[in-house]
Amino acid sequence: MATITIPDEIYNVILEIANKRGISIEELLVESIAEKLDPFTRIELYMRLSEKYLKEAEELYQKNDLVQAGEKLWGAAATLLSAFSEKTNLPHYSHRDLKEVSIYLTRTMRDPDYTRLFSSLETLHANYYHNFLDKETFDIHKEDALRFIGKVKKLLNP
Repeated sequence: MATITIPDEIYNVILEIANKRGISIEELLVESIAEKLDPFTRIELYMRLSEKYLKEAEELYQKNDLVQAGEKLWGAAATLLSAFSEKTNLPHYSHRDLKEVSIYLTRTMRDPDYTRLFSSLETLHANYYHNFLDKETFDIHKEDALRFIGKVKKLLNP
């Protein structure tokens, strides 16, 4: 992992934009860079970022940091949905867009699990801000998140 040093003023602006969009700074930077890349490279970038978040989620889970682990699971799923959206030319720049992609998947795949499992991901994302899940409940949503991620990965790698 590399480190970039930037003035606090710039960092604070980037953080504010990311927080307003409900995404991490990393995701915001990837989106900004992705606009300048060809579609294949964007898809690969989103998929690599998703794998990174998935690995970090497991590491944080092992440390019992459920708040951060849940947010990393959200990030892993969100970036995978972004990869799928790039492939299918769907918008994916807001929480609402991602929700719409899950609904699109439910309709086109005739599988309501996409919408149901996405709701579990939204719960993990909300937990990042409100810290309301106990471990038992977190584990249920974690299992759903991993199922969702697996289903979307299969669509990207048939």
